[in-house]
Amino acid sequence: MSDEDGDYQVEVPELAEDDPMRAFLPTSFGKKSTDADIAAQMDRSRRTVDQRTTQTTNPMQKSQDSSSKPSSNSGDDSDDGSDEDSDSDEDEYPTSHEMVIKTHDRAVTTLSLDPAGGRLISGSIDCTIKLHDFSSMTPTTIRAFKSVDPFEKKRSTASSETHPINHIEFNPLAGGVFLCVSAHPQAKIISRNGDILAEFVKGDMYLRDMNHTKGHVSEVTTGTWHPTDKNICVTAGTDSTLRIWDINNKRCQKEVIVFKSKAPGTAGRSRMTAVAWGTPAQGGNNILVSAALDGTLAMWSGDGPFVRPTAEIRDAHKPNTWTGGIDISSDGRMVVTRGGDDLIKLWDTRKFKEPLVSVEHQSISDEYPMANIKYGPNATSIITGSKTGHLHILNPGNLQSEYTTLVTAGAPLITVNWHPKINQIVTGSANGETHVLYNPNMSTRGAVDVMSRAPKRRHVDDNPEFTTDMSLGLSGDSIVTPGALPSRGAGIATSGKLKDPRRPQVPQQTPFMRSQPDEKHISENIPLSRMLHEDPREALLKYADVAKKDPMFTNAWKDTQPVTQYADVSDEEEDGPDKKKIKR
Repeated sequence: MSDEDGDYQVEVPELAEDDPMRAFLPTSFGKKSTDADIAAQMDRSRRTVDQRTTQTTNPMQKSQDSSSKPSSNSGDDSDDGSDEDSDSDEDEYPTSHEMVIKTHDRAVTTLSLDPAGGRLISGSIDCTIKLHDFSSMTPTTIRAFKSVDPFEKKRSTASSETHPINHIEFNPLAGGVFLCVSAHPQAKIISRNGDILAEFVKGDMYLRDMNHTKGHVSEVTTGTWHPTDKNICVTAGTDSTLRIWDINNKRCQKEVIVFKSKAPGTAGRSRMTAVAWGTPAQGGNNILVSAALDGTLAMWSGDGPFVRPTAEIRDAHKPNTWTGGIDISSDGRMVVTRGGDDLIKLWDTRKFKEPLVSVEHQSISDEYPMANIKYGPNATSIITGSKTGHLHILNPGNLQSEYTTLVTAGAPLITVNWHPKINQIVTGSANGETHVLYNPNMSTRGAVDVMSRAPKRRHVDDNPEFTTDMSLGLSGDSIVTPGALPSRGAGIATSGKLKDPRRPQVPQQTPFMRSQPDEKHISENIPLSRMLHEDPREALLKYADVAKKDPMFTNAWKDTQPVTQYADVSDEEEDGPDKKKIKR
C-alpha cells in the first residue's frame, strides 16, 4: 500500500507471540553485517561452572577456612562466595576457556609446543603425529594441517610395521625440529613441517656389553633435549642405557651411559623409564636425572663424565613400578617425580638422599606409562593429570593441590604442558581429545587468536569423505566428463593463480612412485648399475682386442699356442669330409 506522501508501507502479518511461524520470518531487511561477533565466540568457548571446580586437598586448610568464615543461613551468601572463589581462580590460572581439538582416533600420549607457541604437535597410540598451526585455524576449522606416520616408508617397502608414539618434544633452542620417540629402538628427528631429517642407528643386539653398541638395541621409552646445546639430545631405552646423540651424526651416539642396577634379580640391568635434562636459569652446571624400573633415581653431571652417577637413590619409588613423570625446576634445585606407586615426590638436588615432600596421587602408569608431570612457568606451580580426567595444579613447596578442574570426564588425563610464552595449558586425554585451556585476559596468541577469527564458510570440499584424491588414479568403471580432469599444461593451480607456462610441470608422485627408487638413486648407490642399459654382446666385444693382445689366463703359453687349421672342402664334398656314409 502507498500513503498520500508516496511512501510505501509493507503489510506485516499479525501473528501471536507464541506462534512458531515467527521463527521463519526475517528480522530485518537489507544487507547484513558479516563481521564476526568475537565476544559471542569467546562466550561459547567458556567452560561451564561444573568443570571449573576448585578443591583443596589439605584437610587442615579446609577446617581453618571454614572456621574463619562467618556462618550464614541464607543461601544467597553461599552462592556469592562460590562465585568469588571461581572468579579468583580464573584470574590466577588460564583455565576459564577451552578449545577442543579432536584429530586422533585413540589416546593422546604426548604433546609439545614450539618455543614461539604457534605450532602444536601431538602423538597418540594410533601411531601418528598430528601437526596443528594456530595461525591457520578458525573456530569452524579446528583440525591438523598434516598427519605424519614415522614408519610409512618402512611399511611401503617391507612388512606392515607401526609403533605407538611414546614422546615428542620440540627443540627449545631451535623450534625447527622436534625429537620423536616411538616404541622402537630408533628415535627420529623430524622437521616442524613433518619431514624426517634423521633416524638414529640401531645397535647390535648380540653384543653383551652395551658400551660397544652404536645405538639402542631395544625399545626407546623417552628422550629430551640438551638445555643449552641445540644439537644434542638424550634418549632412554629398555636396554638399561641412556644415549646422548648429536643430531648431525646419526650413525653412532656421542656418549653412552650404562645404568647398572643393584636390585636383586635384575642381572645388573633395568629399564630406563624417564629422563630430564635441566640447567639453572641464572647460569651454572646442568644436571641429568633419570628414573629406572627398579625404583632407582640417578643424577649425573650434564657435562660429564658419565662413568658413574654423582648421586643415586635406591628405592626412590616402589620397584617394578613405572616412574614415567620427572621434571626439573627452572632454578635447577628441585626435581619432582611421579611414580607408579601412587606417589608424587619432591627432591632437592643439593641433598639428593631423601624426598622433601611425598603426597599420594593415583597413578595410571599401568595403562598409560607415559603419563607426565611438569613444572609451570618460573616453577611457581606443578601440573599433572589424573585417572578421573582432572587437571591438578600443585603447590611447588608442599605438593598440595591448589586448583583442580575437570577436563575430560571419565577419560584419564595422560599428558599436560604449560607454555610460558602464550600462557596456555595443553592437555591430552585417553579419549583422543586435545584441550587447550586459556584465559582471554591472561593468555596471548594461540587459542585466543583462533577464537577471535571469523568462522570460515563451510564448503562441500572441506569434507574429505565427499572428495576424491586424483593422484591415486581412476578406476576402470568411472565416468569422466570431458574437460573435467586437470591438464598437464598451463592451467589454474590449487591456490587459484595461473600456472607459468614456461615452468616445467612437476609430475605427481603416486604411491607406486614413492616405493620405486629413481634412476639417480640407482646409479649413485648400486655398483655397476650402468651395465643394465648396455648391450651384453657389445660389452663383451669391446674387450676382444685386449684379450687377444694381452691374455690374462694363458699368458705363459702365449708363444706356444696351437694354430687352428681347417681342411679344404672340394666341390664333391660339399657337406664336408666328416660326413658319414649312409649305410644301405
